[in-house]
Amino acid sequence: MLDTAAIWGITGTTVTSFMFIWAIYSQYVPRHLRSYIEKYAYKMIGWVTLYVHIKFNEYTDEGLKRSENYDAIRNYLSTNSAARALRLKADESKNSKALVLSMDDHEEVEDAFDGVKVKWYSSLKEIQTQSSGYGRSSSGERRFFTLTFHRRHRGMIIESYITHVLREGREIGLRNRERKLFTNNSSSEWYAWRSGKWSNVPFHHPATFETLAMDPEKKERIKKDLVKFSKGKDYYKKVGKPWKRGYLLFGPPGTGKSTMISAIANFLEYDVYDLELTTVKDNSELKKLLLDTKGKSIIVIEDIDCSLDLTGQRKSKKEEDEEEEDEEEKKKEEEKKKMEGEKQSKVTLSGLLNSIDGLWSACSDEKIIIFTTNFVDKLDPALIRRGRMDNHIEMSYCRFEAFKVLAKNYLEIETHELYGEIERLLEETDVSPADVAETLMPKSDEEDADVCIKRLVKTVEEEKEKAKKLAEEEEKSKAERQERRRKKKEEAEEKKKKKKIEEEDKKKKSEEEDKKVKGSEENSDLHESNGTN
Repeated sequence: MLDTAAIWGITGTTVTSFMFIWAIYSQYVPRHLRSYIEKYAYKMIGWVTLYVHIKFNEYTDEGLKRSENYDAIRNYLSTNSAARALRLKADESKNSKALVLSMDDHEEVEDAFDGVKVKWYSSLKEIQTQSSGYGRSSSGERRFFTLTFHRRHRGMIIESYITHVLREGREIGLRNRERKLFTNNSSSEWYAWRSGKWSNVPFHHPATFETLAMDPEKKERIKKDLVKFSKGKDYYKKVGKPWKRGYLLFGPPGTGKSTMISAIANFLEYDVYDLELTTVKDNSELKKLLLDTKGKSIIVIEDIDCSLDLTGQRKSKKEEDEEEEDEEEKKKEEEKKKMEGEKQSKVTLSGLLNSIDGLWSACSDEKIIIFTTNFVDKLDPALIRRGRMDNHIEMSYCRFEAFKVLAKNYLEIETHELYGEIERLLEETDVSPADVAETLMPKSDEEDADVCIKRLVKTVEEEKEKAKKLAEEEEKSKAERQERRRKKKEEAEEKKKKKKIEEEDKKKKSEEEDKKVKGSEENSDLHESNGTN
């Protein structure tokens, strides 16, 4: 047998000879001839080898777009990599909640599926690219995964295993992703190398259904509805509807509409797209924005009654009469509309309806669309009908059940001797949850729960008195308006009577003058007749 030194000597000689031959081959054999040789060399290897190789590139479209399949495979292999690979790469991705451990370059791991073993290789290739600016070449890196398996398993791997890997990888990516809050950019900023149609920041709002001040039974109904929707992919497909659901949140200011949106997003772990309609140029741009949103997301249009002129409703006769009397307010409103006319978007009610509920709405799945408004009566019925806004949720004033949630959140108490008084006051007085929360919040380290509860009682009593005075003033103002309308009506009738009397007097005078003229003409004719005789 050969000793170790001899083995190393033969190995070194062989490697040296191979490197020398490869250098001669690379330097002196023309490129087109090398391509021809390599083409047939791969064919010969294919006849001999028993293994199939599938390559998944990191970038597609000539390196301009990152491959979603590559990311899904990396996510899938991350679990195997952390447990089996010898060399790992830790990526601090901006789209992930934590470090992503993946195979380092030129590393391999094994995987098994239905008793079949496969191998994944992580490879790196450096390429030379020609710079378009100054004619200089620059080097770039291209990474790719290679899946290797025995060719007798070709059908199962292609039909089942790859699908399994991509599906699992995408689900892992969704679970590990950092959720985002998006806002739409102006169309003048839509560049591929910038933020594109949407800008985003990490979504870290802490609101949950547990901290939301609302009746517990109502919260449970909403949560069940959300769970049913999130699991309803097959159901929506069966009934022939796009996998989306609309929610209309309406109620006075400070009743928790924005907090409800955050609670829904955290409950479903969805991204949030805050759509500002006033910056959208026209209906076509609106469609492009919505097409650029992803699944598992919530599209929000807050204060939709203030965003654009989307009411589509005619005013009642009563409202028209009141506007005629308040001339100054009407002029101010017209001036305001005139000033904002140039800034207003050209998005129409029809364009919005087609975008959220027409053919375009079926272009992506698993989305929730939420409208919020303080004045639901101002919205066109077509905009909020069932099928578009499927679930109408009234965000009302703070009642006792909602107060108990706030007291537990802010003061960590579940009962107090003044709870009975507070329940009575809250049933008689309209106070928003935002006002109650601000009153319950301790303003210093010296304030305890007792101080905050007593302050709330005092505040609600003051609000009750204010509401009473406001109602009296409103009643007085209403009576004054009615009195002004009555006087104006009487004045109008008086003017009408006066005008009628003047017209009658004028008519009588005209008739008398006509009689005088006619009489004088008859006398003149009589005199002429006598003179002739």
